[in-house]
Amino acid sequence: MSQVYLIRHGQAGLRHDYDRLSDLGRRQAGMLGDYLVAQGVRFQAIYAGGLARQRQTAEYVLNAYTRAGITIPEVQTEPLWNEFDLDQVYRDLAPVLSEADPEFRSAYEELRRQARDAASAIHRTWSPCDTAVVRAWTEGRHACRGESWAEFNARVRRAMDTLAGYMSGESVAVFTSATPIAISIGAAVGAANGRVMRLAGVMYNSAVSTVRLKNGDLTLYTFNSTAHLPPDLRTFR
Repeated sequence: MSQVYLIRHGQAGLRHDYDRLSDLGRRQAGMLGDYLVAQGVRFQAIYAGGLARQRQTAEYVLNAYTRAGITIPEVQTEPLWNEFDLDQVYRDLAPVLSEADPEFRSAYEELRRQARDAASAIHRTWSPCDTAVVRAWTEGRHACRGESWAEFNARVRRAMDTLAGYMSGESVAVFTSATPIAISIGAAVGAANGRVMRLAGVMYNSAVSTVRLKNGDLTLYTFNSTAHLPPDLRTFR
């Protein structure tokens, strides 16, 4: 039975430049690395999704191992662990929702207005518009040109399947994002689709969740741990 460490990326950038770590995100990742080293956690394999924020988080975490003189495996890039493309979901569904619902259209226009201000709190807030478009996507209410919710779920399940060959007692690190982790946790505890996004919504930046994988079966051991962070450095977005 192998142990899989599912690690969410550190805090990322603003809405228009999200796929990179913020200064705080780099700090969160570095603190996680120091914590894992101090706890004696060692990995037999390390994976990261193909997104910049995922790979950067791996880099800052693993720098702590290098500073400590600890040999680590080479990071393997696995795009199956990528987060879904929220920008594409907006492109697919916001026009449809705007046409059908004047209230959504007004809120969406206000969201876009606020997002033009780099100092706006909207960059660190999950807005009602975000909730509306993601809910429409997960419920499959409208056709999408991009990846569907069902396709995304299947992709994450394939990502986990690639880890099935590791032996009992081996530990694997996966640097990914909130929703792939939530799907994996949901599979471990039997959560229905409607609950998966709630798991993603409460996940902290750089949080660690651990599952045990045996014969394709997942068992949850820890969820959303931020033992490496003081309360004032814990962020959701």
